[in-house]
Amino acid sequence: MEKRDYKIKVVGAGLSGLIAAKVLKDHGYSPEIYEASDRVGGRIKTDMVEGYQLDRGFQVLLSAYPKAKQYLDYKKLDLQKLLPGAVIFENGKSSTVGDPLRDASLLMPTIFAGIGNLSDKLKILRLYGDLKKKKVEDIFRSKAATSLEYLQQKGFSEAIIIKFFKPFFSGIFLEPNLETSSRMFEFVFKMFGEGLAVIPKQGMGEISEHLANDIETTKIHFNTPVKQVKEGEIILENGELVETQFTIIATEANKLVSNLKNQETNWRSCHTFYFETKKRVIEKPLIGLITDEDAIINNIFYHTSVATGSNGGKELLSVTVVKKTDLPQAELQNKVEQDLKRYCGVGEARFLKYYFIKKALPKIDDLHYEMDPTETQLNDTIFLAGDQLLNASQNAAILSGERAALGLIKNLEGSSN
Repeated sequence: MEKRDYKIKVVGAGLSGLIAAKVLKDHGYSPEIYEASDRVGGRIKTDMVEGYQLDRGFQVLLSAYPKAKQYLDYKKLDLQKLLPGAVIFENGKSSTVGDPLRDASLLMPTIFAGIGNLSDKLKILRLYGDLKKKKVEDIFRSKAATSLEYLQQKGFSEAIIIKFFKPFFSGIFLEPNLETSSRMFEFVFKMFGEGLAVIPKQGMGEISEHLANDIETTKIHFNTPVKQVKEGEIILENGELVETQFTIIATEANKLVSNLKNQETNWRSCHTFYFETKKRVIEKPLIGLITDEDAIINNIFYHTSVATGSNGGKELLSVTVVKKTDLPQAELQNKVEQDLKRYCGVGEARFLKYYFIKKALPKIDDLHYEMDPTETQLNDTIFLAGDQLLNASQNAAILSGERAALGLIKNLEGSSN
């Protein structure tokens, strides 16, 4: 049988599914993708609202991710760089901190910022240096603690933990108490030290579109949710049966495979509000962090501080909430607008769009960086992919999709020899 004649189906057109399809295509196979929504991207999508590009939740790509560098064409994505630092809002006042070794404009603000002491700043530089020499694989093999415990063990002051590390990494881990594994902290910190936070000029959704364009000959069935995956067939929500010889599930598999019913993925959520403002309170492309305990908002970012689309000279502001809240949207929005004015000095802000991202990041206790292609195989014909198998990162999503495809190829080509 010719490679292109094998019936291979991929469930899910997020990063993992798109990468799996690309690897299969590059090896001569012709997979088909079944996607429940109307477009590719999974959790990485960009909407157009009143001329603005709105990512579904404030997200960035870390340019140092190994698998992102392997599979994404950074030049085509026209990546817009955020500066390596942050503006800290506390008690209605702001100060700027950053890495002056990579951007000289951050030297004086960082020196005079009242965020941590000189010892803290030296410890940060030392940590950058130590992690630069530490292999990623070794990070994920190291003894794990919580990120908070890790920072305390490293001797950082309570002040810099509360004023910088907590708000900064809460926005990444989507939990406010630094309960996430120190392995993830070291990995992310290393990636920030070796690269930059970037956003494609056309928004984060362009990453997914970029990958989809690379597999343009692959048929994608949109608006086609899958109900169940069995050996030899896929059952769609509409009851239709689809014959398959091999299937890669690049989404939550527990809902699709009967013997995984009790292996549900736990998720972290967040709320994102977009506003239009007349001016910025942060001029440079820096994330704004709110340290006040009473504030509901975690971070703010002006997307028009980088070339990601603007509208008539106005500014696009995203606001992220990671604290757990049961407030209905209207009350939460009112609280967010009050916080913007009280803590950040943002006056008039016209509401554009609200997103509640219920499944923003998988909550994983046992973190890993790598997996052998054979580890993705559930049974003779079904393979699994997704960042929930490794760690909550775009790098893990890409890596797992690649490994699932390679596992399928190894199984198929090994059995045909």
